[in-house]
Amino acid sequence: MKKLGLLFSVLALTLTMSATGISAGALSGQCYVLVHGILGFDDTHGLAGGLVKYWGGLDGYLRGQGAKVATPGSSAANDLATRAGQIKSFLEGTSSNPGWRITNGCAKVHLIGHSQGGLVSRYLVKNLSYSSKVASVTSVNTPHVGSPVADVVLGVIPSWLQPFVNVVLSTFATIMYRDGRPQDVVAMGKSLTVSYCKAFNKSAPNVSGLKYYSYGSNMAWADLIQHPLMGLTYPATWAGGLFYGQGSANDGIVPLSSQKWGTWKGGPSTYWYATGIDHLEATNFEWWGQNYYDVNGYYLKIAKNAAGL
Repeated sequence: MKKLGLLFSVLALTLTMSATGISAGALSGQCYVLVHGILGFDDTHGLAGGLVKYWGGLDGYLRGQGAKVATPGSSAANDLATRAGQIKSFLEGTSSNPGWRITNGCAKVHLIGHSQGGLVSRYLVKNLSYSSKVASVTSVNTPHVGSPVADVVLGVIPSWLQPFVNVVLSTFATIMYRDGRPQDVVAMGKSLTVSYCKAFNKSAPNVSGLKYYSYGSNMAWADLIQHPLMGLTYPATWAGGLFYGQGSANDGIVPLSSQKWGTWKGGPSTYWYATGIDHLEATNFEWWGQNYYDVNGYYLKIAKNAAGL
C-alpha cells in the first residue's frame, strides 16, 4: 500500500508540473543560443572568476527544462560583422574541430539575442548566409532602429579624437576580458546609432520563411533604487527618443519603439512594487532582474514561443 501511495504521489506531482509548464522536458529536443549584447561574455565561466553572470542563471534553468543551451562569448566591444562571425565559428567550428551545433546534434538552433545580440543574430542569418541552420530569431530589448544614447556619446567626441579614444577604451576592454578577441569600442558604438541601424535594416531584411520575434520592456521613471545604473542613462534616452521620433518610453538604453521587430510579443509581467524592467534586468544580469519579475517564467515563455510549443 505504501508503494502504491508513493506511486500516486509521484504521478500527481508529475501532472501538476506539466500543467504549470515546469516539466523537466518542456523544451526537450530544442537547441537555443543566447547571444549577449555589448560588454557581454560567455556565461559558462562568467566574468570575474564566475562571480558575474550575464544571463543570471537562465541558461541553467532552460537546460533544466530539457533544452540544449549555449551562451557563446564574442568580442565584448565590436561591430556586428565581427561578432556574428565569431558566433558562426563557435557553432560550426571546422571539419577537424566541429562546433557546438554539430557536437550537440542540433539540426537548427533558436537564436535569442539581447541588445546588440539581436542585431548580431539578424546579421548572422542574413549576411553570413546562416538561415538554413536557424529555426527562429528572437530579440530581447534590441535597438532595431538604433539607440539615441549611442548617437549622443559619439556626438560629443570629435571625429579627430575618436581614434585615440578608441585605442584607450579598446585596450582597456582587452585587458579586462582577457579572451584574446579583438575589441573596437567606436565600431561597437556606431553599430548602435540610429543612422547605422536604419541603413542595416534596409541592407539586411528578414529572411523569407524564417520566424522573427521580439520582446522588450521599459522603465516607469528614473528610479535609482531599482535601477542604479539605468536610472542614470534614462533621461538621455528619454530625450534622445523624443528627438529621433522614437518616443520617450525606454529601458535606460533603448527606446521601447526601437525594440520591436518581426512579431512583437511584449514584455514581462512585473511584481507590484517594480518600476518597470530596465535593460540589464531584462537578462537577469547578476541575478538582479528576478527581484522584480518572474525571470524563469518569462524566458520559458520566450523559449516555448520560439519553438512553437
